[in-house]
Amino acid sequence: MAPALSFNTIGIMGKPKHQEVGETIMTLYRHLLDDGYSVLVEDSVASGIDVSADDQANWQTIGEKANLVIVVGGDGSMLYAARLMASYNIPLLGVNRGYLGFLTDIQPQQVTEKVSEVLAGEYTQERRFLLEADIEGDDSQERYSDALNDIVLYPGEISRMIEFEVYINDSFVYSLRGDGLIISTPTGSTAYSLSAGGPIMSPSINAISLVPMFPHTLSSRPISIDADSKVDIVFSQANENEARLSCDGQVRFPVVPGEKICIRKRKEDLWLLHPKDYDYFRLLRTKLGWGSKL
Repeated sequence: MAPALSFNTIGIMGKPKHQEVGETIMTLYRHLLDDGYSVLVEDSVASGIDVSADDQANWQTIGEKANLVIVVGGDGSMLYAARLMASYNIPLLGVNRGYLGFLTDIQPQQVTEKVSEVLAGEYTQERRFLLEADIEGDDSQERYSDALNDIVLYPGEISRMIEFEVYINDSFVYSLRGDGLIISTPTGSTAYSLSAGGPIMSPSINAISLVPMFPHTLSSRPISIDADSKVDIVFSQANENEARLSCDGQVRFPVVPGEKICIRKRKEDLWLLHPKDYDYFRLLRTKLGWGSKL
């Protein structure tokens, strides 16, 4: 059994300028101070609420000093925090103030109770990997980002198909015309990939899925491959317009005809803490409306 973690300084990140998020952060902030913890609230969030100036910090300082980061918001807030905090190898804990909340376990009405349990050592922990995308082209512009959920190639204009070629470990897989391609991690398999007909993958699986979007063929299907594979996508010279590459729906780059997109597994992973009663399959039943009859 891994030794219990020591929590002295707690970082708080979340969705800025959101009333309900701000209320939950203030409840959490006061509770942690009362319990004797040092607290650092991300400055972009703290500026709109009553947080002492001494307890405000940028995300880099939080990454360097915190033993735990609590993310208050929806899955988008967790995706944002995950990409930033993975480099610092510190655990993240999510409080749900969003819509679905696949990544944010704790409900706001239980925030002080559940956070106290976690800080007392009542938690489970897991690691989840991220992907990184790099665009190789003729220009000198740096276009790199990572993603916890997915990397998506899509047209720059609506109702316009694009053509691209896919290579896995330098082996040609297929050429495809359609609305694009989703490269999803297991974490992202319940997000955009699910809507496009991709498989749900347990977070512990070391695999990624490639899910075509509205392919102009009847034989194209999602495929799952080893997550340590190299995936290269060549945006065909036959395309007349630019495409876009999206990482977690939050970072976007243009892709011009002839450019190659290189997708790899990131070396640093995401460290998540969950309350003791966390159950992934119960989460799926709840969020996706599966039957609960025994």
